Amino acid sequence: MSDSTNETTVRTEVRQVEFVKGLDSKAPSGPIEQRWDKHRFEMKLVNPANRRRYTVIVVGSGLAGGAAAATLGEQGYNVKCFCYQDSPRRAHSIAAQGGINAAKNYRNDGDSIFRLFYDTVKGGDFRARESNVYRLAQVSVNIIDQCVAQGVPFAREYGGMLDNRSFGGAQVSRTFYARGQTGQQLLLGAYQALSRQIAAGTVQMYPRTEMLDLVVVDGRARGIITRDMTTGKIERHVADAVVLATGGYGNVFYLSTNAKGCNTTAIWRAHRRGAFFANPCFTQIHPTCIPVSGDHQSKLTLMSESLRNDGRIWVPKQAGDSRRPQDIPESERDYYLEERYPSFGNLVPRDVASRNAKQVCDDGRGVGPGGLGVYLDFSDAIKRLGKSKIVERYGNLFDMYAQITGENPYETPMRIYPAIHYTMGGLWVDYNLQSTIPGLFVAGEANFSDHGANRLGASALMQGLADGYFVLPYTIANFLAQIKPDGMTTGRSEFGESESEVTGRVQKLLSINGKRTVDSFHRELGKIMWDECGMGRNDAGLRKALERIPELHEEFWQNVRVLGDNEEMNQSLEKAGRVADFFELAELMCVDALNRSESCGGHFREESQTEDGEALRDDENFSYAAAWEYSGNTSKPELHKEPLAFEYVKPSQRSYK
Repeated sequence: MSDSTNETTVRTEVRQVEFVKGLDSKAPSGPIEQRWDKHRFEMKLVNPANRRRYTVIVVGSGLAGGAAAATLGEQGYNVKCFCYQDSPRRAHSIAAQGGINAAKNYRNDGDSIFRLFYDTVKGGDFRARESNVYRLAQVSVNIIDQCVAQGVPFAREYGGMLDNRSFGGAQVSRTFYARGQTGQQLLLGAYQALSRQIAAGTVQMYPRTEMLDLVVVDGRARGIITRDMTTGKIERHVADAVVLATGGYGNVFYLSTNAKGCNTTAIWRAHRRGAFFANPCFTQIHPTCIPVSGDHQSKLTLMSESLRNDGRIWVPKQAGDSRRPQDIPESERDYYLEERYPSFGNLVPRDVASRNAKQVCDDGRGVGPGGLGVYLDFSDAIKRLGKSKIVERYGNLFDMYAQITGENPYETPMRIYPAIHYTMGGLWVDYNLQSTIPGLFVAGEANFSDHGANRLGASALMQGLADGYFVLPYTIANFLAQIKPDGMTTGRSEFGESESEVTGRVQKLLSINGKRTVDSFHRELGKIMWDECGMGRNDAGLRKALERIPELHEEFWQNVRVLGDNEEMNQSLEKAGRVADFFELAELMCVDALNRSESCGGHFREESQTEDGEALRDDENFSYAAAWEYSGNTSKPELHKEPLAFEYVKPSQRSYK
């Protein structure tokens, strides 16, 4: 394939189709604090006796999917819930460590629903829809009550009140937590609610089952095509509405903090069927990850952001200082976040902390093998609070770190470095969480709606449960109330056509019989993405990536080797299908990043920064959500823009100093 500049220009050409009517956010009018209540009242309802006549498919059983399936089942709908894990308890939500935000103001330190709304809009660098963010803050207070009623063992103060701690981007304590295993405890709460409905017969669970395509009939989502991951059987499922709650796509980078099974296939297949994909280049780099230790690694391990409450981040002032941290005196340490951002210190937002860590390492002051690390030091906290209090707050995290690194973090500082963690982009949805395909709803990290260009810590669990417990049950009912059950079966030709496409794709992957492994292609793609579309992006690098990705993608379809066959459990086949979708998504991510020639949040274009190295937005030209439509050619997507209006939080240069 030619490397000519002309081909690069053609490949990255974007046909911009800017129309607002096709991207109606359906956000209600009026005072923002009244919008959700007003909207709920105006939405149509389904009579309880009629709910059993409707079937809803939920793909994903993490916090968003599990909560939605349980709640819809309890309301009386017939629900089919799918997950590729052997149990909903193993959904990746279980990996969340630090906590969940809610504007309860238990610390009486000035928190409020509006402050949580303000912090989230500002933290996302003014690239989120105000109405959605305010609703998230408003619903947050109900989430905690729901989870406490389910028995989630949140940490409590001595007097029995729920405890709180701080997270990045906030100057109040609003994060509820269960040591360093908050995600696990919240997921168990959702899982027991889901299990109750499975036992009641309202929810039918399909574990070890992967969605491979969306079925669209007469312009409306009517079902999915799946593969039984144990037997290889391809199956059809029909419904009146479909919910995708399949998480993010961070594994496009190969190395990330996501579980290895996390993928983009469900939302990407929906995108190819007509669902717009919004802000794909908005990816989050988490600053508190255990550094890469070698080429053998297949994933990275997160150390919770909550550690930044008591841990102090520093590097030696002198480049190349290889002394043990205990031997470096205070006067020769650079607590760079505390120096540069005195108001927020170590609790600046994730994008700010990550860029600063990269900068000091680029200056030659990084620590550990390869110089890609900074210290997270608890010595002051242990002296101030005592080791027992640190064990109480973070014990399982310290144990995890010790098991992975062989170092005792109570005695020597942890080493951390930024890594891919979360994706703010996802399928475009309106205020009702409905995509551009009627009947297709998208929840949690799979949609783009609430976080803008950067997610504040402890807000992922908040969004997942808000969508599942408190938003979708209303908005799906509103949709179903306007249609009548029509008795459609999987015998429709559209189901047959989708199944044939899926079967053909599976057979094609198995028949190539090339010489390279799936992982080798994925690793190479991930390196391209990390180097050119990672913590820093620039015009030349993105154009380089847009040359190399299609070439590697073409080689994949000619030279990949997929072992085994379809009539069995075949992880090689599963990975191959997911990586094939990652190739197409990676190209769209780079097109989006190239098109957005501003810096905002986690999207840092090196050509667009302030004099002191902070992200420099271009509100005049880029104050919109970029929603990309599949045109039939992955190299030439069509761009639709949803303008973002700010009535309550006026855009300004973010400052945490």
